[in-house]
Amino acid sequence: MSTYDAIGGAAAVKAAVEEFYVRVLADPEIAPFFRGKDIPTLKAHQRDFIGAAIGGPEVYTGNPIPDVHASLCINDAQFDAVVAHLLGALTGLGVPPEATGEVGRTLAPLRAQIVTAV
Repeated sequence: MSTYDAIGGAAAVKAAVEEFYVRVLADPEIAPFFRGKDIPTLKAHQRDFIGAAIGGPEVYTGNPIPDVHASLCINDAQFDAVVAHLLGALTGLGVPPEATGEVGRTLAPLRAQIVTAV
């Protein structure tokens, strides 16, 4: 069974993305990255990206991850905070720890593509 199936499929990914955005938009360190952005479009891309990354049928059609984040000057602490918000959203929705751990392991390699500030 894929991680996607283990967490509850498309409905769980959608709920997690909604809760994730509640969390990041309330975080004073992270929220500025989202000011002036088209949040509904970002949510759709996030659902596709997460779904595809954890074994779902979604297809991420957004811009390449490094291109999207290059100009943002994201540091390690900010990357960690965003991942923590996503994992917290999943945990809050009742996703089992082994599945949230797998999501975290799937996202960890993205650090090299996203973090551009020291």
